Amino acid sequence: MAMPAGLPIVDTLIGFPHEGFDQYDFIRKQTKDKGSQESEFPVEYMFKEVPKDLPTHDPVSVTLYEMDRYGIEIGLVSVADEATAFALKNHPDRFIPCGSLRDPNDVSGSVRAVRQAYEEYGIRALGAFPAGTFPQVAIDDPKMYPIYQTCVDLNIPIFCTAGIAGPRVKSAVQEVSRIDAVMFDFPDLVFVTRHGCEPWEELAVKLMLKWPNLYYSTTAFVPRYYPKAIIDYANTRGADKIIYGGYFPMGLTLERIFTDMEHVPFKDTVWPKFLSENARRVLRLDG
Repeated sequence: MAMPAGLPIVDTLIGFPHEGFDQYDFIRKQTKDKGSQESEFPVEYMFKEVPKDLPTHDPVSVTLYEMDRYGIEIGLVSVADEATAFALKNHPDRFIPCGSLRDPNDVSGSVRAVRQAYEEYGIRALGAFPAGTFPQVAIDDPKMYPIYQTCVDLNIPIFCTAGIAGPRVKSAVQEVSRIDAVMFDFPDLVFVTRHGCEPWEELAVKLMLKWPNLYYSTTAFVPRYYPKAIIDYANTRGADKIIYGGYFPMGLTLERIFTDMEHVPFKDTVWPKFLSENARRVLRLDG
């Protein structure tokens, strides 16, 4: 049941070292507590040994080096900056593009932006962070519906943060129960949760049993903290539904993730699906 060696891995949340921490300004402007306002990384209270001191002169090479160390064949990266554009152009076999939903309050602008990213980069997915929008837009808010339909039209999944938000902002917009209505209204939408779904992980399992196109990714979690309900589900009826995702370099090192991964009690038959096959199917990497 230990993690087998040599399996090619698809990481559904990876990025590149970034100079400074201005990429988190959109979170800080929403927080009110002193700790969040003064911290470089607004959720640092949740993580140990955040990789802050990585070299930034060649960020793509840094990430590729770490990927090679731990057997990551392909990484899903957000089309947010020059490093991503460089990586996609020069290493198309290692990186696949993911769009970012910036402001769903601007419905028309968001739909246009998703379609533009699809035409320009060929994005294979869209990322969403409901608690990080300002004003916040809930998972089941009507403003999200044109965006969901756009994902269906383009045949791309949406990776959406669900559960209590890490930053000290309100979390009601990410309640897992909200996903039920979305899946009812968009049966063809492929919806992948990010960041744990806690404390509603058991509800997430119930909803995955109910909805064929609902999945769960393990982003932003050290493997020892994968919820028991998710491990049990993967080992029984949910082997096709649980997808690996990391959090490098935002909050975790790959060394910490994969050193800890060896202790996750997945069945032998689950590992290939968890580390690669499920992501390849959802992202249509094999056509």
